Amino acid sequence: MLDYVWLIVLFPLVGVLINAFFGYRLGRRASGIIATVAVGLSFVVALGILAGLLGLPAEERSLSIPLFDWIAAGDFHVDVSFLVDPLAAVMLLVVTGVGTLIHVYSNGYMAHDPDYARFFTYLNLFIVGMLFLVLAGNFLLLYLGWEAVGLCSYLLIGFWYHKKPASDAGKKAFIVNRVGDFGFCLGIILIFLTFKSLDFNAVFANAGQVAPAAITAITLLLFMGAAGKSAQIPLYIWLPDAMEGPTPVSALIHAATMVTAGVYMVARTHALYALAPFSSGLVATVGGLTAFYAATIAMVQTDIKRVLAYSTISQLGYMFLAVGVGAYAAGIFHLTTHAFFKALLFLGAGSVIHAMSGDQDMRHMGGLFKKLRVTGATFIVAWLAIAGVPPLAGFFSKDEILAAAYHSGYWPLWLLGLVTAALTAFYMSRAVFMTFFGKSHVSPEAAHHLHESPTSMTAPLVVLAVLAAVAGFAASWFTGFLTPVLGVAHGAPAAEGLPEAVLIGLSIVAAAVGIAVAWFVYLKRGVTADAEAARLGRVYGWVQNGYNVNELYWAILVRPIGKLAGWLATVFDARAIDGAVNGVALALRGLGRRLRGWQSGYVRQYALSVVVGVVIVTTVALVMVGVV
Repeated sequence: MLDYVWLIVLFPLVGVLINAFFGYRLGRRASGIIATVAVGLSFVVALGILAGLLGLPAEERSLSIPLFDWIAAGDFHVDVSFLVDPLAAVMLLVVTGVGTLIHVYSNGYMAHDPDYARFFTYLNLFIVGMLFLVLAGNFLLLYLGWEAVGLCSYLLIGFWYHKKPASDAGKKAFIVNRVGDFGFCLGIILIFLTFKSLDFNAVFANAGQVAPAAITAITLLLFMGAAGKSAQIPLYIWLPDAMEGPTPVSALIHAATMVTAGVYMVARTHALYALAPFSSGLVATVGGLTAFYAATIAMVQTDIKRVLAYSTISQLGYMFLAVGVGAYAAGIFHLTTHAFFKALLFLGAGSVIHAMSGDQDMRHMGGLFKKLRVTGATFIVAWLAIAGVPPLAGFFSKDEILAAAYHSGYWPLWLLGLVTAALTAFYMSRAVFMTFFGKSHVSPEAAHHLHESPTSMTAPLVVLAVLAAVAGFAASWFTGFLTPVLGVAHGAPAAEGLPEAVLIGLSIVAAAVGIAVAWFVYLKRGVTADAEAARLGRVYGWVQNGYNVNELYWAILVRPIGKLAGWLATVFDARAIDGAVNGVALALRGLGRRLRGWQSGYVRQYALSVVVGVVIVTTVALVMVGVV
């Protein structure tokens, strides 16, 4: 199966072509089935790849599979080649497995949308881009997949382009990612200038022979791209607005594909980051700060999808904290478990929104569990998983990250991560209690239409709930499987530090405190979000608005740059650039008017011109030969 790895990209690519050219003719149901089957076949191939790798000795589980020559220009040579190893296999399973479930769910969720063919075309194309990114054997092919998922995110976030918020959100995501991708592109250029190659194996094998300053510069530039793609401070602002896209898009972007690209890239290039302690420390610090910062904003959101959006930013911060402290396997493990419970949360939220006839405001919900049994039960599993309640998956992956941060000497970040764990348990409990329990705030009209979603939407929820519940038990196997590629975590339990049991106990206490406080506030006392806002006043509004960071960026970046662009367009371009061009034209026109007098049509004037010309030419010739 390893020799047929190209099939994993081919199947969804064929789905893209069929739906792009024939989707509307085939009909709504056929279009969705084709797209879903295409990704499902890729998942089958991914399972075959995993089986093939498990059949090899651990030291031989890294295969470079060249497909064809891509670019050959002088010394610059790049192939389209796939790197198949345990890290790629894990990511392929996550992308195609969760992607398949999201496609199944989309068949029900988008059943009444008139642009179904376009939607499934974009969805399949998104999978294609992510698969290229994961399988890339060199930095240029990685960059191709990187930009492809960026383009697809723009298309899917702004899918309902007739709505201004959706089109604005798509443009915002595209522009903010261009900022990060600019640094990523410079990093790849610097890699080629330094190593004279873009092939992963060649670059990583020679990394130890390069000056530390060059490695640090490369890793910082690469992390700039990762911060944009994976929504880390200061380039996270696009992700909350991405909620304007259809809910399956939110699940795909936030759980299995685009936002995990930055974490995967840092793990893939760990050979470089291991040689750049400053860059690794920066990655860990930015991740820890982002996790805490986004969690505080999620605590006061009232839109159920925006709660999950800020939760995604926070959980990505945990992943960067892990890879920053050298616990690459722990970061990828949390990426995997997060894909399960975050996809479940988003799809569950979509089921709630579907039942609420499009209303996303949790203040208008409450007591929905009675009507949405399957959605509510599966959502609760995801809530407990992300809150870090044992023995669900999120407990194991988050605990590994916190333990790695503590044992690596980053105890301030460990403490910040522990506090963030309590905040996570609080805001997710708040979302669950406001949505499914307590007093109902559903309007009579919406209550009349409340119903459980169809099987096409609830079946993926059940599958994801099972995965979110049991995936944590594979932690030891998972780490062992990835160790030949990623190595072991840098830190080790210190004799003078806290025992492992105490660290685990503190994680459990943090989750319990968060859940208990939310229960006391929202169920026991029955406090509403409006009451919270009234009591906290401006502080509540400030935090709810993301600390007004968007307004700050607008004031210090967007507006000044806009004014500069306006001045360049209306003043500099009009007067300097156009003025210079128009000035040359006017000068030539004036010269032409003067010379036009010589073209009078009188023979005597032409004869005089010839005589004058001969005299001038003769004089010049004599001067040159030295006669005169």
